[in-house]
Amino acid sequence: MPVDFRAAEAEIVSQDFDVAQTYKANELGTVAKFRDVGDTDYGSAYFKYVQYKEGTAAVDGVAGEVAYYYTLDGVKNNQVTSDVSDSVNIGAGVMHVAASDAEYLWIQISGPATLTIALTAGADGNALTAVGAGDGTLDVSAAVTDAVCAYAGDHSDNEIICAFPH
Repeated sequence: MPVDFRAAEAEIVSQDFDVAQTYKANELGTVAKFRDVGDTDYGSAYFKYVQYKEGTAAVDGVAGEVAYYYTLDGVKNNQVTSDVSDSVNIGAGVMHVAASDAEYLWIQISGPATLTIALTAGADGNALTAVGAGDGTLDVSAAVTDAVCAYAGDHSDNEIICAFPH
C-alpha cells in the first residue's frame, strides 16, 4: 500500500511530497506537517524541504531510501545525498521520490516510514544510525557517539520510526 501524504499546512507548501523539481518551490529548510490520506494509516509526519546532491559517485536518490546530510555544510545548506561516503554520517530523512543532482524535494523527518531497501542489521526497537550503513539505508547504533536518526519498527518489513535531526 503506497503512502499518500498531503500537506496539513497547505499555505506553506508549494510542492507535493512525491515530486522532485529542478527549481526551488519552497524555502530550503522549511519544515511542514503532512498527513496520510491513503490506506496506510500512518497519521501525520513532518517533512523538510532540501536540495539533492549526487556527490562524487554521481548517485541518484531513490524513493524509499534514506538520505544523509551532504558533506560538512549539508545541514546548514539543507543539502542531502544518498552516497553515505559523501556524508558526515548523519541521516537527514527518507526520500519519497527519486531525485537527481540539484533537484529539490521533501524528505520525511518524523513518523513511521517503510524503506524500499533492507536495514543493514538489527532487530525491532533498535536505535538506527548512518554510521556503518550502506548507501540509502541505516545500521544499528553501536556507540554512544553515533548520531541516532531513527528506530526500527518492524525490522523484517523495513519499517522505521523517523527521528531525523533537522
